[in-house]
Amino acid sequence: MDIVKLNQVTKIYPLGNVSVEAIKGVDLCIEKGDFISIAGPSGSGKTTILNMIGCIDTPTEGTVEIDGKITSELSDRDLTSLRHQVIGFIFQSFNLIPVLNVYENIEFPLLLGKEAPGRKEKAEWIDYLIEQVGLADQRIQRPNELSGGQRQRVAIARALVTKPDIVLADEPTANLDSSTGGAIIELMKKINREQATTFIFSTHDSSIVSIADHVIHLHDGRVSEEQRRSRDGRPV
Repeated sequence: MDIVKLNQVTKIYPLGNVSVEAIKGVDLCIEKGDFISIAGPSGSGKTTILNMIGCIDTPTEGTVEIDGKITSELSDRDLTSLRHQVIGFIFQSFNLIPVLNVYENIEFPLLLGKEAPGRKEKAEWIDYLIEQVGLADQRIQRPNELSGGQRQRVAIARALVTKPDIVLADEPTANLDSSTGGAIIELMKKINREQATTFIFSTHDSSIVSIADHVIHLHDGRVSEEQRRSRDGRPV
């Protein structure tokens, strides 16, 4: 079942007196439970596609469908609800709340969207994520007391805390060393397998591309190549 569909999506940005066509007539179908990498050089349109799937941006032409809903037909309230209930975001800029510590930053999305779990269940899940991203010793520290890599790990745990149907990750390992980055990808792959969470990455990281079930290659705003692999890594 497709959880994301892009139908002839074009995105044009004004730049001074000219217009820049960032995405050019892209068709894309992403199945529930996909572990997908959107790959391509800088400026190829990767982040633009993520932003449209995440309802942060809108297409100039064409339609984006998330979980059976065409985003351009939704009210602002329904779009906000869709973002809170269906989508988890991992931003390059982290977007952590400076006055909250690690635990509180990870907890914060649970206070906004889906019905909150019980206190014990919530604490156990947050503690599990903190342990998995390697921040057990930093749980009461605030963002300004953390390194860039540590802040990235907080952002990753925060994106996973609501158990969203879709996780959008823009270069999620860019600020991590190879060992930590590998551990984070393994955690995401585990959650993908166990909970059928759909992961969509924008990345230059070859280690993510190599284990993705579905790889979309972009060039100059168009899909230049698309590959699907079985769970054992064979092309399909």
